[in-house]
Amino acid sequence: MNERERRHTLRDLRAMKREGRPIVCLTAYDASFARILDVAGVDLVLVGDSLGMVVQGHDTTVPVRLEDMIYHTRCVARGVTRALLCADLPFATYGTPDQALESAARLMREGGAQMVKLEASLNQAEIVRHLSDQGVPVCAHLGLRPQSVHKLGGYRRQGSDEASAAQMIEDAGSLVRHGADLLLVECVPGRLAAEIRANVDVPVIGIGAGPDCDGQILVLYDVLGVSAGGLPPFARSFLPGTESIQEAVSAYVQAVRQGRFPPKD
Repeated sequence: MNERERRHTLRDLRAMKREGRPIVCLTAYDASFARILDVAGVDLVLVGDSLGMVVQGHDTTVPVRLEDMIYHTRCVARGVTRALLCADLPFATYGTPDQALESAARLMREGGAQMVKLEASLNQAEIVRHLSDQGVPVCAHLGLRPQSVHKLGGYRRQGSDEASAAQMIEDAGSLVRHGADLLLVECVPGRLAAEIRANVDVPVIGIGAGPDCDGQILVLYDVLGVSAGGLPPFARSFLPGTESIQEAVSAYVQAVRQGRFPPKD
């Protein structure tokens, strides 16, 4: 099996960070789209709780259940042979270390996930440690955390002032020290994402966080221009000018690999 065909691991993503090779990530929610992403060369496929909005039609991700995530992760796992497979822990399924471990174990055992993602701050550091100690790979999601949309008062850019930026840098460092293997930063200023990236030794994946991250992720439906309510300002449809969904996903992969997406400020 050659390098392109081999299943990606965390070691591969860490090597890509060290070598300055952009990590390409996308969401998927079923086997057919997962297969398209895999063929296109996506490095990490995320079964996001964004399915609550783009698949189930909810206004937020809050209604998504653990059973929904297990079902969709199991579907995606059948279409992926190369990319690392990560799945979200949905709202209110990781309030304590033991609850988080049980939820993560189900996503891995029943869904086939290789990593779980949780929306995190300093308050979740001990949960991250507990998962890591039990052998669960963890991606910690900082910045705009959609499960907290009602607490935040909407989908707003985070870390724009000096105090909140400093807190996020501290949170990122603590989460990594407690065992986070990957960080995802959403809707933060590019300079803040770049500083977080420079201060941790794990890959930092951005969404709406500028070009200076170790990798990029978007919701697949945004890449295809079919998201209800229109594209978020940081996203782009790659379908125009291509002949197929496969070509559109491949165009996204190449744009990230070549540093053309997201564009420089």
